[in-house]
Amino acid sequence: MSKEVSEGCVRVEEKMAPFTNQVTTYNHRWLADEPESVGGADEGPAPMEMVMAGLGACTSMTLRMYAARKEWPLEKVTVDLRHEKGNEGNEAISRSIKLEGNLSDEQRERLLEIANKCPVHKTLLNTDLEIPTELK
Repeated sequence: MSKEVSEGCVRVEEKMAPFTNQVTTYNHRWLADEPESVGGADEGPAPMEMVMAGLGACTSMTLRMYAARKEWPLEKVTVDLRHEKGNEGNEAISRSIKLEGNLSDEQRERLLEIANKCPVHKTLLNTDLEIPTELK
């Protein structure tokens, strides 16, 4: 694959009407879209699904790295996420983490603390996050 995008960067480009976009990273390409119920072609995950996938993957990987470093018997991590919008305009992402393995209660509690320290979680909660935007 040609390296159209620098490492650590993402390009999103419209490919098909009305909402289908090609997402390109340094080594990967995939489609993003909206479901048919809102006018999309459902050719790929919706943007919020990708945000949740990023959080879930980061959570799982962070827990795996920590448990490996501690040599804890973590066998498998499963992360389920749901995006919810409240009546007041507030939003939440509910996250449920299933840990499999012969872990003590103390290890399980520590892994819950570590889950809240994954880089994507910290970025999503960072109220100082800026997104400078320019038109080209």
